Amino acid sequence: MEQKKVLIIDDDARNIFALKAVLRSRGIPCISASSGAEGLALLDNAHEVGVVLMDIMMPDMDGYETIAALRAKEGESHLPIIAVTAKAMVGDREKCLEAGADNYISKPVDVDVLLSQLQQYLFV
Repeated sequence: MEQKKVLIIDDDARNIFALKAVLRSRGIPCISASSGAEGLALLDNAHEVGVVLMDIMMPDMDGYETIAALRAKEGESHLPIIAVTAKAMVGDREKCLEAGADNYISKPVDVDVLLSQLQQYLFV
């Protein structure tokens, strides 16, 4: 059985590069998209995705809008989403969860916390 992939949706190439490096070094396959719209399109063709790491602050279609669109998408509505936000402010976690994210992590990402969260979705 092939391991599910992590889909990273982030508009910053540096964040994508860093997250991919961490995940791949631990044998976790991943793919990426640089916008919410691109991420949704990728999901149309990438059925092996097991969890999404969703940047919240993106231009055009932010993470909240992308989460809402993903939750409305037939066949993908239960895909686990971990919201990732750079400017952790009071209430961010609750806002992300209310938007439909399953979990939340702030930047800079604590690798141990990220891996722990991913483990509950990828290795069940």
